[in-house]
Amino acid sequence: MTNPLDKFRRAAKALKTEYETGLPDALTRIATVRPRSDGADLRHADYLHVIAQENNFPTWPVMKDAIETVGLDRAQKIQKLKIALHAGRTGVVAKLLEGTPDLAKDHFGLLCGLNDVKSVWMMLKDDPALASKRAGPFLPMVHLCKSRMFTVQPEGGADSAAIADMLVANGADVNAGSVENGDPLSPLYWALGHAGNMELATWLLENGANPNDGESLYHATELGHADGLRLLLTHGADPKQTNALPRAMDFDSVEMVTLLLEHGADPNEGSDAWTAGTGTEHGVPVLHQAARRMNSGPILDVLLDHGAAPSASWKGHSAYAFAKVFGNADLASQIEERGEETVLTDIEQMLATAASGQIPDGYINTATLPDEYRGLLREVLHLPGKLPHLKALVAIGLEWDRPDSEGITPVQAAGWNGLADVMQYFLKLSPNLGHVNNYGGTLLSTILHGAENNPQRANGDYIGCLQLALDEGVALPRKALDASGSPEIREFLTQWADDKPGQVVEYGIV
Repeated sequence: MTNPLDKFRRAAKALKTEYETGLPDALTRIATVRPRSDGADLRHADYLHVIAQENNFPTWPVMKDAIETVGLDRAQKIQKLKIALHAGRTGVVAKLLEGTPDLAKDHFGLLCGLNDVKSVWMMLKDDPALASKRAGPFLPMVHLCKSRMFTVQPEGGADSAAIADMLVANGADVNAGSVENGDPLSPLYWALGHAGNMELATWLLENGANPNDGESLYHATELGHADGLRLLLTHGADPKQTNALPRAMDFDSVEMVTLLLEHGADPNEGSDAWTAGTGTEHGVPVLHQAARRMNSGPILDVLLDHGAAPSASWKGHSAYAFAKVFGNADLASQIEERGEETVLTDIEQMLATAASGQIPDGYINTATLPDEYRGLLREVLHLPGKLPHLKALVAIGLEWDRPDSEGITPVQAAGWNGLADVMQYFLKLSPNLGHVNNYGGTLLSTILHGAENNPQRANGDYIGCLQLALDEGVALPRKALDASGSPEIREFLTQWADDKPGQVVEYGIV
């Protein structure tokens, strides 16, 4: 009988030969997976690792064990189920289970993620130690809390709380989470900030979860409502020296901003005076943030009523200068009314003119710009009505393809936000379409990621952005065809692949 692993071993040997020969496709495949970060020569195990990654498995040993245990077909389906659950693609999960209803059988972590109360109870009855034993990359509590399956189940929130209760009754710790890129992430963060599961988050807080875990308060501002924030604050979350207040301002939410200020958030945290007084560099003063995010009059009133200092400076820049440079006329007027306006530098005056959509005389040498101004394009491109501002900034010399601190270029940021008109403008400037950001994302994969994870994705035109990218000739990795939780996006990409099969590549970043 043929060993199903043999074809993958042969594929690894073929990849090695092609890579050492310098074939472009092989070079791209290795660059996509990056099996070694130390620059050493690749070994046979590294090529096997690439093959495993290309087949949706994290490592070759994991792939080998799965195929030897349950066979190739089932192993691949289980791996697809794991990925879909991890990414919150509930429609893909439903499709997989429709074809193979028992796909998660005996996989405790998957059953927790599926919110399968009965199956979890039965496995715990046979082996209570499962509650606190790692299941794959995560503890069962994390599998449960990060799942979005509750959103498509009639009693999903209550069922997830019931499973959490069973896990804790059998020894699980409500504060034992995961580590991502070196940062600890609690079950509370996964339940509330990531999945938005209010019932489960409430249960966790009522059963000892720490509301000051360093992440939950910040991400609770991203839920599209203030209930999660209110829940955390009611259970003792402290907004001081967190980025929750500036993040709430990103969404221009008077309700969230007021809640945080009333629970002790310091509106002047991060100012030069505050930093000098505390010896700590942290945060951004709220009026500078209001300038950057074009916050409306009601937000400005709340901030000023709660003691935001119009005279505050941040890294040497006044709040007034920020208001003018970023184009927040309401804020500039409020500061002027209080007699706290400052004299703008020549560069600030040019940037202020550009903020009005007019092109000033002159040209800016960006090498002389302070960092707080050099990234203006990235700071404002996601805001409504900023296209004239962007065009004026480009006209006076600001770098239209410069990556930000996360390696994200303006065209990628436009795609992540689903802004087809802004993305189209940057594409006309001929940016580097092959750029890979610090998250390992290309233009295409960044658009797909935004469609899944941008808190404001409901207003984005992600299919329009995908079409623009594909019209420019970017490759369409085959794995991208079913990588989205959106049926509309999957249908669009599948149709594109059918119409233009030559643009489809077997490998690539998704």
